[in-house]
Amino acid sequence: MIFHYFCRVKEQKTIAIKLKPSAERHALQRHPWVFDQSIVKSSKVPDCGDLAVIFSKSKNTFVALGLIDTDSVIRIKLLSWEPKVRIDKNWFEGKIADAINIRKPLLDSATDSCRLLYGENDGLPGLICDKYGDVLVLKLYSRIWEGYVPMIVDILVHETNASACILRLSRNVSKATDTLVEGSLLHGTLPSPVIQFVEHGVTFETDVIAGHKTGFFLDHRHNRYAVQQLSKSKSVLDVFSYSGGFSTHALVGGAHEVTSVDISQQALKLAQRNVKLNSVDSPLGNHIILVGDAFEILEGLVSKRKRYDIVIIDPPSFAKQASEIVKAKHSYAKLAGLGAQLINKGGTLILASCSSRVTSDDFFYVIDNELSRSGKAYKLLKKTFHDVDHPIGFTEGAYLKCAYYQMS
Repeated sequence: MIFHYFCRVKEQKTIAIKLKPSAERHALQRHPWVFDQSIVKSSKVPDCGDLAVIFSKSKNTFVALGLIDTDSVIRIKLLSWEPKVRIDKNWFEGKIADAINIRKPLLDSATDSCRLLYGENDGLPGLICDKYGDVLVLKLYSRIWEGYVPMIVDILVHETNASACILRLSRNVSKATDTLVEGSLLHGTLPSPVIQFVEHGVTFETDVIAGHKTGFFLDHRHNRYAVQQLSKSKSVLDVFSYSGGFSTHALVGGAHEVTSVDISQQALKLAQRNVKLNSVDSPLGNHIILVGDAFEILEGLVSKRKRYDIVIIDPPSFAKQASEIVKAKHSYAKLAGLGAQLINKGGTLILASCSSRVTSDDFFYVIDNELSRSGKAYKLLKKTFHDVDHPIGFTEGAYLKCAYYQMS
């Protein structure tokens, strides 16, 4: 159900904050996070969304300005390092205009979808906005923006001429708020939550109300386009395919056969739908779907001596907390070893990770080590990271890494 959105804006307090020396150094280096245990002095008891002005512990000079998030151990999200800045309409207009400017080259291509706002990396911690055609999806990962939502939406709509804007909430925000409603219609009209959008000339469909996160994974766009360009007359295996992003691009690129693997039957139905959307004007290659655990399916394909010209393995995050890092590396190694056994001579193996806790250096080391152990000769073709609409503004903002290997 789509709800219209109404917001009660509480009065915002300004609170003077002092930090431990190590946290103060990080703040001076423009790291956007201040953790709760780093705060040594606060002039008032804060509420979520109050303004924090951080002063140097020893010199009592201005350090940074942020918003207080009482729901998170990341207690202050820093917004500015300039004194006397006001977090008002002019400030938001500047931030949003800068973000849209970065994306202009992408939106000038045969693409009408992108991440317009990428949280901390665009100077707006915990705030995401994705664009699908002329529909915007605003997602909040923090209640600090609660009172600013109407202003943010007005600016976004003015800048993009969007016909609709939908509100999505992270689980923690949805539980904590009594003024925000998941699936609210913030602007315009939305006849159906299922909408179509275009990515490098390929049409996709997504549900902006019920879809995972904001409805689609936009971050692999450049890698999907690369696969499209590699796929002419090829056989392709797309593992962890979800709604068929890589599969659809491969078929549009001329693949004669694509096999999509995912544990979710519903996701694979979406993949079939996306393939169908692009086969209206001309027939595409054969599309096979395999439902089940990816590791088990890969092992089964190996035992059957199946081989493909291109194998894409793009798993979900294996390490959502530090304790899972070792297990995640083991999983990446296992997938690389299985993938190497499924490649035709001269074929391309594409391996990706979206686990921010596994660094790119560690990921590539694990993959290289496993491919070396496979006994097959291979050549690294290229490494890719974030597309232009997912800029990296601080170390923790980097999560996506991908490598292309030619196997022989």
